[in-house]
Amino acid sequence: MATADRFRAAVDSRDLAALDDLFTDDIRLYSPVKFTPFEGKPMVLGLFGVLLRTFEDFRYIGEYTGAAQTSGDGASAPSAVLLFRARAGGRDIHGIDLLHFDDDGRIKEFTVMVRPQSAVQALGEAVRSGLVADGLLPGPADR
Repeated sequence: MATADRFRAAVDSRDLAALDDLFTDDIRLYSPVKFTPFEGKPMVLGLFGVLLRTFEDFRYIGEYTGAAQTSGDGASAPSAVLLFRARAGGRDIHGIDLLHFDDDGRIKEFTVMVRPQSAVQALGEAVRSGLVADGLLPGPADR
């Protein structure tokens, strides 16, 4: 089974252990709600834990494969684009996940794009709250 298919299956079953096996140790995740990427497997897995709790009715609806230039090193890498639909914070979300793979087929870079803007804002608030609750980001009292 290709990595993108294994990734979809792990998300569908909400299996963080399976995701752990698919990510490189130095994975970078580019989010629509944060300018700098989330970096490293522990942070990205923590983020996925929050996302899996936050999204309602999450489902992948399509896939495209090919190659694309990565943000991290500018090299061309095998890639997959997964189209999804979901709800978060009472908002309908349309989005894509862009996955870049390393030579071993593991995910080394992940970019999420979401529309509309109201959904991005609702998702950002929910994810930030979840990351603070899980101790992955400092809360207002910690600043």
